[in-house]
Amino acid sequence: MKVRPLLVTGALVVLGMLAISAWAWPQIPADALVPVHWGADGTADGFASKTWGLLGLPLITTGLTLLLAFLPRIEPRRQNLARSATAYVGIGIATLVFMLGVHVVAVMAALEREVDMGLMAVIGISGLFLVVGNYLRKTRSSWFFGIRTPWTLSSERSWDRTHRAGSVVFVAIGVATIATALVAGPVVGIWVLLGGVGLGSVGLVAYSYVVWRDDPNRRTMETRTVE
Repeated sequence: MKVRPLLVTGALVVLGMLAISAWAWPQIPADALVPVHWGADGTADGFASKTWGLLGLPLITTGLTLLLAFLPRIEPRRQNLARSATAYVGIGIATLVFMLGVHVVAVMAALEREVDMGLMAVIGISGLFLVVGNYLRKTRSSWFFGIRTPWTLSSERSWDRTHRAGSVVFVAIGVATIATALVAGPVVGIWVLLGGVGLGSVGLVAYSYVVWRDDPNRRTMETRTVE
């Protein structure tokens, strides 16, 4: 599977992060505490040194890029992951861009610019859910990518149907969260997001089992997995 788009995107994202950090560096005192974590209401509740605050996310994003590029090499079901290349690369790129957005907003907050962190976080995470939901139905069974339960991994029918259902669930969570945040505020939006993820996860796991149970080929696929 070609991972060059991920590596190129990751490199551009990290360079962009470093450029933003370099721009902000002389504007932040050496002994300043930079916010790195925020509560549901958008208030900073976690801080780090200037060095980690400005360089931490670029380092983490570099590691994430390398991990995304490396995983296809050790995936037991490489052919299936290769068939899911569009989804894998698309979600990977969206995640890297999301990291860039987080870094930009964090730096703006460190410079004490007017930023609604709660709203930005909710919209960013919801947007990522929309992207994931769009690609889920295009995935094939693999150990590192997708909705992995004992039943989706041992039944192609369970994998396909669970991911089609998951696509709807993820998009619904994203749309509902954004709409709620814009109408009722980010705090309520966060609760909608958390509630949707919790209920959606339980529902999808249960659904994967129900479909697996009714799949006449599940035993054959279990045997192939063991072999």
